[in-house]
Amino acid sequence: MTDTIFLTGIVATSPRHITTSEGLAITSFRLASSQRRFDRALDKWVDGDTNWFTVSTFRMLATHAAASIVKGDRVVVTGRLRVRDWENTDRSGTNVEIEADALGHDLTWGTAVFTRHVVAAVPEVTSSSDSWGDVAVPGQGSGDSGFSDLSDEDQSETVAA
Repeated sequence: MTDTIFLTGIVATSPRHITTSEGLAITSFRLASSQRRFDRALDKWVDGDTNWFTVSTFRMLATHAAASIVKGDRVVVTGRLRVRDWENTDRSGTNVEIEADALGHDLTWGTAVFTRHVVAAVPEVTSSSDSWGDVAVPGQGSGDSGFSDLSDEDQSETVAA
């Protein structure tokens, strides 16, 4: 059974990015997550205990994380929780790992500019013999397709604005 978890926290270590011999991109870092609460007796916000997680990302998320996340960033992470006990000759412990499905900056603490990464161009349909023959293709300038006729450059400026 896998448990899905959603966390906010601070990137506590510089992200470590590797690519395996099979070409799999992996980026991992430690995340410190502290719960804050308002202490009425002290009349101020206080930090609770800090929980530590190892966050691992794979494939394109790993590539984007390595290019976007640095130590000290406040981030949000959602993914699958893995708890593993370990021991060696003189010590033992528990490793709490998050296999991230999504990762991004926590906009509660600042702003960000998003840059969409397009992996590959969509192949152009040359024949209308398929069952989608009358469906408008984005960017074909039909005007009534419900899609914007902006170029990719215009769209990236719109997203970033």
